[in-house]
Amino acid sequence: MTIISSLQIQCCHLKKMNCIVLSRRQLPRPLSSLCRSCSRRILPRQTRSYASTSVQPDIYDVVCVGGGPAGLSLLAALRSNPTTAGLRVALVEAQDLRKVRSWKLPPDRYSNRCSSLTPTSALFLDRIGAWNHVQRDRVQPYHEMQVWDGVTDARIEFEWGHGDGTAGQGKTIAYMNENLNLTSGLLRRLDELGGVTIYDGAKVENITLGEETEELDFREWPIVHLTGEKQLAARLLVGADGANSPVRAFAGIESRGWDYERHGVVATLELEGLGWGGGDATKIAYQRFLPTGPIAMLPLPGSYSTLVWSTTPSNAALLKSLSAKDFIALVNAAFRLSPVDLEFMHTLSSGQEDELTWRLQHTQLNSQMIPQTVVGVQEGTVASFPLKMRHADTYIGERVALVGDAAHTINPLAGQGLNQGQGDVESLARTIEYAVSHGQDLGVRMSLEPYNSERYGPNHVLLGVCDKLHKVYSVGSGPLVPLRSLGLNAINAMGPLKNFFMDQAAGNGIKFSKLF
Repeated sequence: MTIISSLQIQCCHLKKMNCIVLSRRQLPRPLSSLCRSCSRRILPRQTRSYASTSVQPDIYDVVCVGGGPAGLSLLAALRSNPTTAGLRVALVEAQDLRKVRSWKLPPDRYSNRCSSLTPTSALFLDRIGAWNHVQRDRVQPYHEMQVWDGVTDARIEFEWGHGDGTAGQGKTIAYMNENLNLTSGLLRRLDELGGVTIYDGAKVENITLGEETEELDFREWPIVHLTGEKQLAARLLVGADGANSPVRAFAGIESRGWDYERHGVVATLELEGLGWGGGDATKIAYQRFLPTGPIAMLPLPGSYSTLVWSTTPSNAALLKSLSAKDFIALVNAAFRLSPVDLEFMHTLSSGQEDELTWRLQHTQLNSQMIPQTVVGVQEGTVASFPLKMRHADTYIGERVALVGDAAHTINPLAGQGLNQGQGDVESLARTIEYAVSHGQDLGVRMSLEPYNSERYGPNHVLLGVCDKLHKVYSVGSGPLVPLRSLGLNAINAMGPLKNFFMDQAAGNGIKFSKLF
């Protein structure tokens, strides 16, 4: 029991919703029966203060953890919008961003981590002023894609008219771009805009809820603890910090899914020519579904392409151990030989070049239906990473929002991972803009709910489609094989249906969020 002495204090009893008047007398009263503001005025000495117990945090409207494409795009969107430009924002990134800002490779060298940007994603980057800061001579649009079944050779051809290379214009299927080219361009845009406090090279030690002080109540605010005892209080904490997101862990949001027991092998390849389209104006992407996983060759400027080959861990280990000539032979074989021949070539520790030369003498090919022959692989670009599917239970919590890989991780067979993240960012930036323009608290769950409602359903559909495609094409025999081939040939013959799938892949299709 606490003895409260007062001349005359009025306090609203939250439970009974009536007014209590305390007269000039000592009244025994449980402290829990008073609201927070009144108990703070009556007993100021019992409140906690950062001045004596801990470091005072820096206060921000938005703190974004993660300096990848999703996090940088979000901050650029907020700073470039007049409605949200006045927000106090900060970026936390573990890596030293000076290396990313100064990133530059020779014209004949390309990074092995590339992504496919849809025209919709490119238009968003253009609207926030970042597209002009990307090195455009290193971006390759393509207007045609050949996809076929490695077992039955059933094929679907996605083909549109030629665009002019301007972001989002023409009938471009997608733009191939190096991830570092995009992040360095976004950083240059942020430097141009200004107003972003950047903590790079800073590790997140912990994320906790704050405390109550005489001036402010941080008990529902996330406090980001950085190395060096730096603390950031966030009205809204955004997790753009990858699949193992500390922000998601702090919010107690579960992420569910499974590993595919497959690895994605990437490399930068050089072809014998500029491509069957006759130059940079018309480029073709190729993807062949093998029982061990799809292999894709996606065009880069000039005679270069980027490889993404989903295969078993043992095959991935073999590919990384091969000499350059045998690695090139196995890539060429993957687009030309039968799955049985490929399986045998994966049992060899070396000699794939000679094996391919002999087997091609007994294999009939239509050279115009497959990519041009690979003649080189850039040193140091062969690498691999495990494939998995994950989806968070929700994208929001109280004063927390998740974007990109922190919210979902997708199989790369459709090349939609980066585009999903850009869609998240565009939606979250629009949600924050609405909250600010209507005088709402941008961090509370009610203000963030439109973002979760808009993005969760479409992302869940896309995750499911890619997961089912992976499982369907992992089957090498049985009744499912002719059925999937029949379906692929039917879609290829039905122009309107094929155009629908092309629109969806390019980000121009129906908004699935309206169906949920």
